[in-house]
Amino acid sequence: MSELVTFEQDGALGIVTLRRPEKFNALDIPMLRALETALDAAEEAEGVRVVLLCGEGKGFCSGGDVEAWSAMSAADFQVKWVRYGHRVFDRLARLRQPTIAVLCGHALGGGLELAAACDFRLAERQVKLGFPETSIGVVPGWSGTQRAVRRFGAQTVRRLALGGEILLAPEALASGVVDRVVETGAALAEAKAWAEKIAERGPLATEVAKLMISVAEGEESAAAIEALASGFIASTGDLKMGVEAFRNKQKLAFSRS
Repeated sequence: MSELVTFEQDGALGIVTLRRPEKFNALDIPMLRALETALDAAEEAEGVRVVLLCGEGKGFCSGGDVEAWSAMSAADFQVKWVRYGHRVFDRLARLRQPTIAVLCGHALGGGLELAAACDFRLAERQVKLGFPETSIGVVPGWSGTQRAVRRFGAQTVRRLALGGEILLAPEALASGVVDRVVETGAALAEAKAWAEKIAERGPLATEVAKLMISVAEGEESAAAIEALASGFIASTGDLKMGVEAFRNKQKLAFSRS
């Protein structure tokens, strides 16, 4: 696994950490690839019930690295940058486990979009959050105008993306952008304690509840409906009988069981 983004397991918790502190964990293509790999590892890890997303150093994530995309052609910017970033962020949003963004540092632009892809956001009091993209002539491109609107409300996103407001954590809490605010230096410990409580709940029920909420929110209706239906079918006697008959090249009469 890349050193740019790491995954480690701590009991029932999976911890994914962005590790580019010298650039405030700004995202470039290698970082996005490493994040995708780490998320795959988190989902596949046996026993991981909750995933924490952290940033090393003073920033959670300062967004997309301007140097990584500013020289791209329009076509490459659309496909290699925006669409690939969407794929990775969607991977985070669709992780089977509940996720908590642990904001020990600022979450700006793509960094706030990344935090928005998590189920929960816990921020230290000094943290700043916003969508400053229009100040340099671009727009939020990794679902800052889509997922963020669904999760934070259109008017809050207007204030951030159009008005250029930067919220401190307590203001973000009042606006519903973060779920909890803690004192400086306490975020990781508080997030772990919160995650441990979530992990005590029924794992399958928690995963299914997350899918059902995603359907209601419009996050991933088609995939979620098929996943829920397939999971139900996999538990039935019909499926077991059908697979056995297929393997033995036999015909059978299905029962409703």
